[in-house]
Amino acid sequence: MEAALFRHRLAPHGYAVRQFHYHTLSAVADTVLDALRDAVLAQPAPVHLVGHSLGGLVVLRLLERHPQLPVGRIVLLGSPVNGSRAAQGFARLPGAGWLFGPMASAELLGGEPRRWRHPAPLGVVAGSQSLGLGRLVGSLPAPNDGTVAVAETRLDGATDMVVLPVSHVGLLLSEAVVAATACFLDHGAFSATGP
Repeated sequence: MEAALFRHRLAPHGYAVRQFHYHTLSAVADTVLDALRDAVLAQPAPVHLVGHSLGGLVVLRLLERHPQLPVGRIVLLGSPVNGSRAAQGFARLPGAGWLFGPMASAELLGGEPRRWRHPAPLGVVAGSQSLGLGRLVGSLPAPNDGTVAVAETRLDGATDMVVLPVSHVGLLLSEAVVAATACFLDHGAFSATGP
């Protein structure tokens, strides 16, 4: 529902918005990446990509595997590109293994530093309103969005980054996040005058 609201709010900024669906718990990375590649190729180029949380990590994997795809600009919303302390905390709880499928486990429970090397401009939006269950199990450092720490979203090589006073779910509900995303898609920066 939150993603639908985000799409609805982004469309008036002049974008034909499509959502890519996959099952977080049962998804196999190869299958998801192949389907997303095909979805990108089915659209007129260039295709801008916006990913929230794990979705942003899927976008990064896609472009690591298929760097030649005709993409324009990329925006990651609260994506823990450096691993997720909250996910690691949940994974330590008894019986919590079912919360993570193979793809989510590989992306969230790791934590090897990433670097953006693709030529497409990439912007990172992080939240700083600490509302969410992740802060109860993950010892999240401040600032955080209640699920992901701002430090976990920092990506070496990113074009620009902005931190807004929203929670992890709020990244999909906030008009300010939609405006920042549209600005980056338009200008390659979160300000019309550049990073």
